[in-house]
Amino acid sequence: MKKDMTAMKQIKLNAILDEATMLLIEKPNASMAEIAEWAGIGIATLHRYVESREQLMIHLGFRAIEVVRETMEEIPLNEENCENYIPELIEALIPLGDKIYFLAHDASVNYNPEIEGADQKLREPVLHVIDLLQQKGYFRPEVDKGWIMNVLYSLLFLTWQEVKNGNIAKNSAAALVIDTLYHGFKNPGGDRK
Repeated sequence: MKKDMTAMKQIKLNAILDEATMLLIEKPNASMAEIAEWAGIGIATLHRYVESREQLMIHLGFRAIEVVRETMEEIPLNEENCENYIPELIEALIPLGDKIYFLAHDASVNYNPEIEGADQKLREPVLHVIDLLQQKGYFRPEVDKGWIMNVLYSLLFLTWQEVKNGNIAKNSAAALVIDTLYHGFKNPGGDRK
């Protein structure tokens, strides 16, 4: 799909995809004309890059995977100190909450075997770390790793959204996610009944 694009055309397509992702989170049923307008281009220009909404959604899935994968590759995984991986991952992925949301919630991702496979491959290192953290007692061992992963994805999106809306300070967002993931909302001071 992307193999025969020039570098400049790919940069422009990526910018369009990033804008489309933002709009589709707010308005999932946005038309191609609305997407073009949101991206600041004409509908004819949008159709030069993607022929249909279906093709746009496929491009969006691959773009989300690409951006998240590139970010995750920058986070070292030391299995002996795996407890550092999740906080670093959270810090790095909060700004990509829109991409995380798209991967976790868009139906087109789940119906495209190639995107679904790439997304599953993207999740593998995180699932591995979750397993290690369960073995070390950081997470309850009986809780399904996939559930923990989905909760993490949801927290990342919600935090991104709250930072974007000005409800959470950007510099305290990661700590809030980490605390919520590891401790929930339990009051550390007591067991009130």
